[in-house]
Amino acid sequence: MIPSDFLPPALGPQRTFALVAGVERYDISHRWNLRGPARDALRFAQWLTGPAQVPPGNLRLLLSPLDEPDALHWPDSPAMDALRTAYRPATEENVKAALLDELPQCDGDLLWIFWAGHGYLGPRQELMLPCADARPSQIRHLNLDSALRWWRTDLVKHRSFPLQAALVDSCRVDAPRDARWNFGSTDYGGGSAVPGRRQFRLYASREGEAAQNDAERGAGRFTEALLSELGARSLRESVSGLPVAARSIHRTFQELRERGEGWQLPQFLVDRDWDACSFLDDGLTAPAPPRAARLDQQAWDGLAEVFEGRELPRCAYEAYAWAFRAAGCTTPVGGGLPGDALLEVVQDLDERQGGHGGMPLAVPFVRFLADRAGTAGDAAWAGRLKGWVDATRERLVLPVLPPPPPPARTTVVHVGLEPPPDGGPGLRARIWLSGERTEQIWESGGEPVRLDAVRGELLRRLALVGASPPEGGEAGPRTRGGVDRIEFHVPYELLDADFDQWSVPRGPAGRPRALGLLHQVVVRCPQERVDTRAEWHASWRWLCTRGGRHPEAVRVVKETDVTDVLGMELADRPAPACVLAHTVAAPHAGLLEAVLEGGVPVAVWRRGGGAPAPPLLDLLAPHGPDGRPDPGALDVLSLPARVREVRRAAAGAAASDRSAAQRDSGADQLVLLWDDPDDIPGFRSLA
Repeated sequence: MIPSDFLPPALGPQRTFALVAGVERYDISHRWNLRGPARDALRFAQWLTGPAQVPPGNLRLLLSPLDEPDALHWPDSPAMDALRTAYRPATEENVKAALLDELPQCDGDLLWIFWAGHGYLGPRQELMLPCADARPSQIRHLNLDSALRWWRTDLVKHRSFPLQAALVDSCRVDAPRDARWNFGSTDYGGGSAVPGRRQFRLYASREGEAAQNDAERGAGRFTEALLSELGARSLRESVSGLPVAARSIHRTFQELRERGEGWQLPQFLVDRDWDACSFLDDGLTAPAPPRAARLDQQAWDGLAEVFEGRELPRCAYEAYAWAFRAAGCTTPVGGGLPGDALLEVVQDLDERQGGHGGMPLAVPFVRFLADRAGTAGDAAWAGRLKGWVDATRERLVLPVLPPPPPPARTTVVHVGLEPPPDGGPGLRARIWLSGERTEQIWESGGEPVRLDAVRGELLRRLALVGASPPEGGEAGPRTRGGVDRIEFHVPYELLDADFDQWSVPRGPAGRPRALGLLHQVVVRCPQERVDTRAEWHASWRWLCTRGGRHPEAVRVVKETDVTDVLGMELADRPAPACVLAHTVAAPHAGLLEAVLEGGVPVAVWRRGGGAPAPPLLDLLAPHGPDGRPDPGALDVLSLPARVREVRRAAAGAAASDRSAAQRDSGADQLVLLWDDPDDIPGFRSLA
């Protein structure tokens, strides 16, 4: 704590100034929007003008809320009423005007900087805080580190603002090294440093960590803790007690971290001149409980051998997420794997260490891989992985590991259809059943058959699957839980066929039900992917290593996007892995050709063309904090089940008073292309 006689004698509310900013809406994309920072900024402004008694004219309030400003909860006080008419949008121009032009001309002793919103670290680890007018061509932002350097120079009045405190509720993750993330180079320069200026910085997270936001309550967890510490303290009490408050906040989040309820850990940096000593938060708290062991050199040498020549397996993200659960920790926010190689993933896990139980995160990760390798039939690799786990556990004296969960059992019926080799009418057909094992259960013989015959045989086989053999009849393969999904492997021309609408008799009265209401129904076209097989596999693997969710995984294609070069654009990168068609023309008018040429494994469209209303994102994706559908939250790997839910909802609404509107939406006419390259039984031609 700063001794009270150390503070400037004249320090008081009248000589205190502040920049308070809360950014929720960003021009760059609605995916950036988040709910909470504007409310956090208002609450900090309320503390400044309330218990701290700072005049509202000394505040520069910048807000860019998701909702209309009048919809925000403005605290009821004369000071906040004055700020309600004086606030400005949190654009880069307004930020620079307030922080670098207006406030430096004031005569004060203390400057507060409070910022809530997104935050990224640049190449030189400078904290960049995007402004509301951030755009893809130029992510306008405040370079906080450069601004704080500027504030220590003689460009600010020589005897003004000896105390400066920056409180930032934002992430501190590395900005992606991508040409589309153009932050540019921002340095505000500065004059000569002025001795005696002291700066206090309190961040919501450490470098590389994400700050957690409670979207439902509209509040950052860090701001909640900060305001709880400040409470009803006066200005001088809050300044002198700021280091103590920071320690208390640090302990609160440390306890959350030790319980496995979060990775976020606030960090405060105090200038060496604050009270004539270095005052960093590392090592200030009581001795922490023993942390998990880290891998020794023998463990790393063993991993280099067992991982040599191995790509990331399909289950790598599942293994990564389960490692945290097995160690009693919370999975980091953001989703996806931290690297593109197995050793990179293990390095990330080892740096995070593990939970309070002492288990290094890398060990359950490898244990999960061993279990899945054995299930997939790779007994040799499974044995090597398990041997590494056993040896590492024994050498490092680690606790017992629970067994990984078994892989989800999905029973799938594959229906393969091909035109006859002579190009005549009809189709050659084959049906496989894939569950605990894969086996062919029917094949058309002799002359090609019509689709009606394929439908009849499919319904007969579905009735046999899992059923007891009828008296004197044919026995079908036994399955538990029936058939989950039916996949139609079809020629390009049949991708838009209404397989999901095939009528299935149900119940004692044989009431007709659509096939797509009873089962997940998808179409596939692996025969058309010969030329783009590498792109197809790369896109699917990219999707799996991100757990099915990623902001770039889904692309909505509109009418104007369907051009001759769309397929090449889609093939350029593994993302997107899913295309949602919001087009009016029939899908064969270039869209499906582009999807297949681009190696995109998943696509959804409305049968026969015509953009569904509401759009597919509204139908399929969960809504984000801003009330809009969030493509990054859409689990592409669960789309077969999600599309069936949408079909069932449409069927239920069609029986109500809203039937006409629901039929017009086309929600019951969705087609899902689902080409999993790792699951194609009988890929050879039927001819």
